[in-house]
Parts: sequence; C-alpha cells; structure tokens
Amino acid sequence: MAKFVYDGTDAVFGRLASVAAKEILKGNFVDIINCNDIIISGDKKLLAKKILAKREMGSGGSTKGPKYPRVADRLVKRMIRGMLPRDRMKGQDAYRRLKCYIGAEAEEGAEIIKLDHRKPMKFATIKEIVGLLK
Repeated sequence: MAKFVYDGTDAVFGRLASVAAKEILKGNFVDIINCNDIIISGDKKLLAKKILAKREMGSGGSTKGPKYPRVADRLVKRMIRGMLPRDRMKGQDAYRRLKCYIGAEAEEGAEIIKLDHRKPMKFATIKEIVGLLK
C-alpha cells in the first residue's frame, strides 16, 4: 500500500476528487493538503446555495438529514465520499484511508503530487464557498 499526497493549490476539485477516489479504492492511502485553495468551477453563490438547500432538508431533527460541514477540509472529504460505494465494506474502508488538511501538513520525505490543470473561466475556491456557508 502506497501513500499519495496531493496538493490542492489551484487544482480543479472534480479532477482531484476522482483521482483520489480511484487511489483509495485501490487500497492506497491519500492525503490532500491545502484544501482551502482547491478550485470549483461555476458560480460560487449558486454552489453555496445548493449546499445550503441540502443542509436545510435535514434540519427537522437532531440526528436526521444530510449534513454538510462548514470547515474546508471536512467539506472536501464529504464531497469525495459521494464518489465512493459507501454501502459496501470496500467503500467504508476506502473512506477511512482518506485524510484532508487545511494547511501544508505533509510528512517529511513524502512526495507531493501537484495536479496542473487549466483554470476555468468562472471558479471559486473552497475557502470562498465555506465563507458563504457561515
């Protein structure tokens, strides 16, 4: 089992998430650093509105409903969870192998992989979206 460390700075979220999901399903450990700087394409107000609407669906009870966190690293981890088969044991085990960090907390000696994609015309960072959620 290998360990991969991905840098989220200026990485497009969907592409980073699909690479991370494939690696953890293969049995590898994945760390994502700099979650604040991950880019999501599209209008930031519309993205925040979608997340707030899903959060409002479950506000009836104390333990019910879809829960979307307000912290950048937890939001990224929650969004990658949607790409995993959570109803099976392999998906649950894969989810445990994923770690997300706000800052650059890479282990010494770990090689950091930077995904270099072209930036979309309209984009927002996770930090901006989390700011709209509070």
